[in-house]
Amino acid sequence: MANATANSPSTHSLSSKDLVSISDLSVAELRQVLHVAQEIKSRPLDFSNLLRGKRLSMVFEKESLRTRFTFDIGMQDLGGSATFLDLSNQPRMGARESVRDMAMNLERWTHGIVARTYRHRTVVELAQSASIPVINGLSDLVHPCQALADTMTLMERWGDVAGRRIAFIGDGNNTCHSLMAACTKLGANMVVCTPEGYEPDAEIERAAVASAAETGGSYTLVNDPRDAAKGAHAIYTDVWASMGQEDETEERAAIFSEYSISDEIMELTDDGVFMHCLPAHRGHEVSRSVIDGPQSIVFDIAENRLHAQKAVLALLLAPGFSL
Repeated sequence: MANATANSPSTHSLSSKDLVSISDLSVAELRQVLHVAQEIKSRPLDFSNLLRGKRLSMVFEKESLRTRFTFDIGMQDLGGSATFLDLSNQPRMGARESVRDMAMNLERWTHGIVARTYRHRTVVELAQSASIPVINGLSDLVHPCQALADTMTLMERWGDVAGRRIAFIGDGNNTCHSLMAACTKLGANMVVCTPEGYEPDAEIERAAVASAAETGGSYTLVNDPRDAAKGAHAIYTDVWASMGQEDETEERAAIFSEYSISDEIMELTDDGVFMHCLPAHRGHEVSRSVIDGPQSIVFDIAENRLHAQKAVLALLLAPGFSL
């Protein structure tokens, strides 16, 4: 257990055993995750035995750099261990063996599961079937751990994201969905800008509007990148064709060509930072001068994937621990 640094240390846990999406978290729980992440980042040695004896399953249908390394290293830093199962060149989960059976095997050997899948339904089924925590490392619908690192990084710079204008320009994809959910829960003014036909999921939009109403933030959908960028404190983009959409790459490049983040777009911001979840395609969704320039915080975000995910692991695999 982490060492206490106050006379009356607070204990930490989440109401759900899983992290399938940001919607699993209340506003208070989201802020708790971000607080724990910052505490773990600032004094990592205090948590080096928190997950001693705990084992994590990592089951990935998709290739990964950041998700794989940060969860593996995160478990090691917290005193636990991780075992990786690469399914990227094999049939998707549920083909060889049912998702339910896989979950019921993994719960006998390990204490938690990180799944990186194509179908969001696969993560949901794992969580419903397993008695141990399941963490969504990415699905076609949402990318919750990315949004935690994103908002953690912004809070390090600003203290809070409430009242800040955060613009996502590009495809209304899984990264966009989780950013919308997290930012509106934190009271930000979220603007999403996509070409017509590439808007975010309607249900996730409704949830973002509801969260914004609760926290004093806002959610706006536009189609003009200049409208989105004007006065923004942060500009976020992602690849135009996600994994599984490779056959649409050429078509999407033509449709999204006006949505590339350039120096001209960044000049419209209010001294805004540039964000990207990586990997990035320089000269496509973002210019080299922007992503490699002084406004870019993409590698700060990548670093914070480690710390944000350590917080998730701590809260789900060691519930009730104290700071």
